[in-house]
Amino acid sequence: MTGMARSASHSFPQHHIFYDRREAGKLLASKLQTYADRADVLVLALPRGGVPVAFEVSRALNAPLDVFVVRKLGTPGHEELAMGAIARGGDKVINRDVVQTFRIPNRVIEEVASREAEELVRRERLYRGDKPAPEIFGRVVILIDDGLATGSSMSAAIAALRKQNPARIVVGVPVAAPSTCDEFRSEVDEIVCAVTPEPFHAVGIWYEDFSQTTDQEIHELLERADREHASHIRH
Repeated sequence: MTGMARSASHSFPQHHIFYDRREAGKLLASKLQTYADRADVLVLALPRGGVPVAFEVSRALNAPLDVFVVRKLGTPGHEELAMGAIARGGDKVINRDVVQTFRIPNRVIEEVASREAEELVRRERLYRGDKPAPEIFGRVVILIDDGLATGSSMSAAIAALRKQNPARIVVGVPVAAPSTCDEFRSEVDEIVCAVTPEPFHAVGIWYEDFSQTTDQEIHELLERADREHASHIRH
């Protein structure tokens, strides 16, 4: 929290660490340099917030960038609370504690999952157009988000990716709850949490600018990453 620290707003418990997601991505990239300039590396962002972070990582590593869409399964009546998440291919991760606490029947879980699966397909088309999904088999996949709180979306992404047999799954986030970061060590080959403040509270309080990343921004960043990577390969 040294050079990156910013002045705190009076409403936040501690200093911000990052100005925005792009700055966070640059710090994270500095901790992933072991993967730079390798032909087998693929950077995958969890939209929306993970895309500006991953853009900086992919640029620093000279690696291609794509998105891996995951949708949170909101708890009925408490939509902000995740009862799980769903990833491409229909892979679901369910938070059993939330399901039991709210006594959510399987029928309701399936209804929410079905609705979110449709939204997942729509967003993939929106972000990447007709571009085919990237080849995962045998590659080192670096999964990026703007932070880890409970980690349900990341868990769903990992479960879906495992089925495609990557050589290695690496999770990279600028900021995470220390306990969540530790829990993921057994789920993936490597996890890089740039900073793990305690107490953690929520991802957004560690950013001065945590405004919503728009669908248009995502589309533009993916196109820009494609152009820059193609130019780097040519040279």
